Amino acid sequence: LQAYERRFPTCPLIPMFVASDTVNEYKSEDEAIHVIERRCKLDIDAPRLLKKIAGVDYVYFVQKNSLNRQERTLHIEAYNETFSNRVIINEHCCYTVHPDNEDWTCFEQSASLDIKSFFGFESTVEKIAMKQYTSNIKKGKEIIEYYLKQLEEEGITFVPRWTPPVACKLESSTSHARRPVSPAINIPDSATKEGLNSKEILNTSSSPLEPTAGTPDDKLDADYIKRYLGDLTPMQESCLIRLRQWLQETHKGKIPKDEHILRFLRARDFNIDKAREILCQSLTWRKQHQVDYILDTWNPPQVLQDYYAGGWHHHDKDGRPLYVLRLGQMDTKGLVRALGEEALLRYVLSINEEGLRRCEENTKVFGRPISSWTCLVDLEGLNMRHLWRPGVKALLRIIEVVEANYPETLGRLLILRAPRVFPVLWTLVSPFIDDNTRKKFLIYAGNDYQGPGGLLDYIDKEIIPDFLGGECMCEVPEGGLVPKSLYRTAEELENEDIKLWTETIYQSASVFKGAPHEVLIQIVDASSVITWDFDVCKGDIVFNIFHSKRAPQPPKKDSLGAHSITSPGGNNVQLIDKVWQLGRDYSMVESPLICKEGESVQGSHVTRWPGFYILQWKFHSMPACATTNLPRVDDVLASLQVSSHKCKVMYYTEVIGSEDFRGSMTSLESSHSGFSQLSAATTSSSQSHSSSMISR
Repeated sequence: LQAYERRFPTCPLIPMFVASDTVNEYKSEDEAIHVIERRCKLDIDAPRLLKKIAGVDYVYFVQKNSLNRQERTLHIEAYNETFSNRVIINEHCCYTVHPDNEDWTCFEQSASLDIKSFFGFESTVEKIAMKQYTSNIKKGKEIIEYYLKQLEEEGITFVPRWTPPVACKLESSTSHARRPVSPAINIPDSATKEGLNSKEILNTSSSPLEPTAGTPDDKLDADYIKRYLGDLTPMQESCLIRLRQWLQETHKGKIPKDEHILRFLRARDFNIDKAREILCQSLTWRKQHQVDYILDTWNPPQVLQDYYAGGWHHHDKDGRPLYVLRLGQMDTKGLVRALGEEALLRYVLSINEEGLRRCEENTKVFGRPISSWTCLVDLEGLNMRHLWRPGVKALLRIIEVVEANYPETLGRLLILRAPRVFPVLWTLVSPFIDDNTRKKFLIYAGNDYQGPGGLLDYIDKEIIPDFLGGECMCEVPEGGLVPKSLYRTAEELENEDIKLWTETIYQSASVFKGAPHEVLIQIVDASSVITWDFDVCKGDIVFNIFHSKRAPQPPKKDSLGAHSITSPGGNNVQLIDKVWQLGRDYSMVESPLICKEGESVQGSHVTRWPGFYILQWKFHSMPACATTNLPRVDDVLASLQVSSHKCKVMYYTEVIGSEDFRGSMTSLESSHSGFSQLSAATTSSSQSHSSSMISR
């Protein structure tokens, strides 16, 4: 705590932290409680243009530190004072003593960001906030270690604990027994190096819910790791097993392969919570847009085949598939005007899907794990027309989608013949590219790629493309200007964009506190089977199934009321009238099922009576004391939500007629289940039940 206090009034290790002033302070008589409130001045790392538009050079935050020496806790709360009517930022940190070992300090941190409006730059502000927050978290340990070392150099290596005054001591000694101290647990240094916080390390070593060392599920075969996954430390292997086990419990029947899970773990430095969140979001996204089937079902328009100057070209020296993109020869404005942003995005997704397939093939061919590809980008011909605003906007969106759903797939990016205009483009796009990805960029100006450290270090001479001075004929289209006769109107493109992204059997719905989403299914023949498949995209929900002999009234089309609420994230329909009574007007036919954020649920119900069945997704508040097998995501990424009282689900339902049902409860096998093709082979259950089956 003494080391922490040295960060004030300013800290040279945090350049953005310019100054701070104490605005309020309180100390109890026995000095057990110390509360101090500071106003902090920050110089946010944001583009000058954005600061100019906002009209500020600095932003101010209020930080309140509450120290309880008796309980040995420190709570830190912070919120923004600047732009508080446009942006709401809340942060909470907590230092406590570990219950099993008094020599250990536990640290927990959470934050939330709610951007109501910010001069049209909401997305930019969100990314800047995320980048700044992530950077501060990474540097937090380094800063506290710096001040601890400073204390040691001053000869301060021990600080006595707070003790109550004598009167208090006599009074409390009869009512409080001393807390037992557990023997210290040795934590290997390698654990902290792999990006796990102290809480995760403790869970790994002591949680009864995790597999114990030496059990068959706790280890992967060494030959399998070497052949398909590459070098893994014991801690990395443990993270992979734990995340895979969690997915098996919550995403039955659709578990991604180990190589795919590993990509998301590497993208988040093997932080299980963070990797789990982005992986679940990606699986939901793949399912919603049927990305698994894109190579088989989507044919790129002829305009793309003729004018998109990119394609696959052999492999690099490491065996990675090589993708060549002649960006300087490509008419980005023409492609966007002729096809729209969505068609370009879909084409890039198909390229990435093909890349995943080629990585698997090369792994078999070369006998070693190959999980990423190399991209060669030729910028000769790049000029100011490539900086056309809608084109740059499309590029930024494509980068955002690829970064979120294909992490750690880019092994190396070779940028050749970068012209003078390139720094302008780089300034625009680099903030949206992950730091780990940027480290893989190699940029060559002019003909520098032909010299030492150039192309020959990464690609065999025999396959260098002819347009770069090599001898290999490259079949990548040469690009060129898209004829204006192929341009589409804005209205045509908008309709086409809607059509592209609504080609899904799944529907989205929003669930609000006090406003569930309900789906009506009419059953004519008893013993029919109602099947469902849904993903909880945000929040926790309760899933119910009800039966009624009479049909509910159609929902009122009142945009301000509780019925038929429509939003960009999905619709909300309520069917059960408020005057209806459970047990009189309708009955519950299945026990309520609590579903957590990120879970995927499939199941079915054999109907006993004809009539009207209502599937209901209702908002669920998490009890404060609830615990789970694996801690839920508690970092800022999970907290970036507009409202804490809103959930999102993506669902699909189908009724199997009684004449088609033969007792097999394999649920959605008769329809498109949307199960990911990234899934490893799993055994499907054919066990029969008289009423229902629910699997997660």
